Amino acid sequence: MKFGIYTLLTDEGIRPEVLATAAEERGFDSLFIAEHSHIPVARETLWQGRADLPRPYYRTLAPFLALTAAATVTSELLLGTAISLLPQRDTIHTAKEVATLDLLSGGRVILGVGVGWNREEMCNHGIDPGARGALLNEQLAAIKAIWTQDEAEFHGDHVDFDPIHLWPKPVRRPHPPIYIGGESPAALARLARHGDGWLPRAATPPAEIRRAAALLAEQGRPDVPITLCGLNADAAAVAELAAAGVERIGLLLPTAPESDSLRALDELTGFTEGLR
Repeated sequence: MKFGIYTLLTDEGIRPEVLATAAEERGFDSLFIAEHSHIPVARETLWQGRADLPRPYYRTLAPFLALTAAATVTSELLLGTAISLLPQRDTIHTAKEVATLDLLSGGRVILGVGVGWNREEMCNHGIDPGARGALLNEQLAAIKAIWTQDEAEFHGDHVDFDPIHLWPKPVRRPHPPIYIGGESPAALARLARHGDGWLPRAATPPAEIRRAAALLAEQGRPDVPITLCGLNADAAAVAELAAAGVERIGLLLPTAPESDSLRALDELTGFTEGLR
């Protein structure tokens, strides 16, 4: 089992370069962060069945800028999004930002993507929530074309551009791994077609992970790597997830000021060392 850190980086918490340095020094293999462009003041969409939303969600840093800061002070730490809300983003700009981060980090990017949950946030970006899955599918195909072709073009119902030149290309070949978030049938179909890895939610039961892995195998995608982010330090849960085929866990680091974050990071370090 590999262990990384998952957190929401904010303007009130530990800085990304400080956290990245500390995580790499303590032997964690990855840092995954979440994304929200904004939180609408008027919101009807529930978060995990609740109307209230934790304060860090209102203050998240832009993910690829934050991960670039992390990249400059580390040499081995994998840098991932869990998740990037790709349907709310410009496809071409995102392809360039991720490729730039992959170049600057020496090929250490994991692009985790999903359709998102906050419908009001999507609508503010001009996105029809009902079409976000179809949009994401086209975005993933288009981004792969941009990353791997010198004259890329794409013509779909939601993404459409004539041949373009876009550099830099990613360092990782053929491209940075794309991890798909979600457990719905649509998400698993997206994973089978477009994904290099899977990002199930922290609350996903091991039985559901086994079932999804079997479905993927039936579609010709056996042994898809699985990273689960947001898990609390729970030895029994880690053992069950490992038995279900999860290869990496991004342990939840609560958003906090630097001193509190480093203390919590030390506790997570002790937890992982106790499992080895």
